[in-house]
Parts: sequence; structure tokens; C-alpha cells
Amino acid sequence: MLFRRWARPQATAGKVYRTALGRVAVDEVDVVRPGDITDADAARAGYGSADEVLADLRGRESDPIYRLRIRFVEEPDPRDVLAATADLPDDERRRLDEKLARLDRSSPTGPWTDATLRIIGRRPAVRAGDLAEELGQDQVKFKVDVRRLKNLGLTISLGTGYELSPRGRAYLAGG
Repeated sequence: MLFRRWARPQATAGKVYRTALGRVAVDEVDVVRPGDITDADAARAGYGSADEVLADLRGRESDPIYRLRIRFVEEPDPRDVLAATADLPDDERRRLDEKLARLDRSSPTGPWTDATLRIIGRRPAVRAGDLAEELGQDQVKFKVDVRRLKNLGLTISLGTGYELSPRGRAYLAGG
């Protein structure tokens, strides 16, 4: 269980979120009044009392308090499973071609997917800012774009920079 004070909801029941500690499923989200937080709720959230929960909440006092019922997800991240798959049958390659073409078409700055995959393949573990600069892109936009490629299982985030996943290498090798 977690308690958060937010101006508006930042989590949705039924969704899974990636955190530094692993994947977390949010089973329930509801708004509670300060007086509705029990010591038993506080203990489930890792606090000694309801007063400790309230004292630890950040945000404006006028913002609502959200109670989240969460659990850790033990299954591997589907993106990691996808990224580890180097086998790319023709139908899957066609689907990837279509998805990447759609990403390129929807970009206000023009096609970017091929250049981004190729620079990551050529320069693994290089800072995102350096790669973005080499491509003449804004670093924030570059990182968002790489996250889109990661969602397709084509890249892997490292402590510094990125590398192509086995799936990403197979995709470039076949194209």
C-alpha cells in the first residue's frame, strides 16, 4: 500500500508501472480523507502510525490524498522478453517495418528510426546527449524516440547510453 498527495491522479488501477525496484501493479486507487487513514493502513505502507503517513506526504495540503493498493509483478517485463528474441520471421519483420514507418510518418521532424537504430548500433554505451548531438536532435526528443524503439524490443537501456537488443540487431541485419 502507498499513500500519495497529488493535485491529480498519477496512477491508474489495473496498470503496471516500471520502477527502480521492479514492476509494480496498481490494483486500486482511491481518494481518502486524512482521518480515514488507519494505523493498520499505515503499517501496510511501512509506517508506524497514520500520523507518520500524514507527516511524510509531500504536496499542497489542499491536494487530495490517494491510497494505492499495489503489488510487485514477478513476471519478466514483456519488453525484455521481446528484446531477447533474435528470431525475426518475415511476418514479424513486416509488422516492425510498418510500425517504424508509422513512427517516421508521425514525426514532425521527419524520419528518424533507421538513423537512431544505426547510431546506437555503431556507438553503444554512448551518452544520449552525444548521440542526439551527432544526429542534430534535441536530447529530450532523442530519449523519447529511443524509448519508442525500446517498446518495440529493438533497444536496451544501459547505465550510460543504449545498445541494440538481439531483436534490434536481427532487424538491422535483415534490412
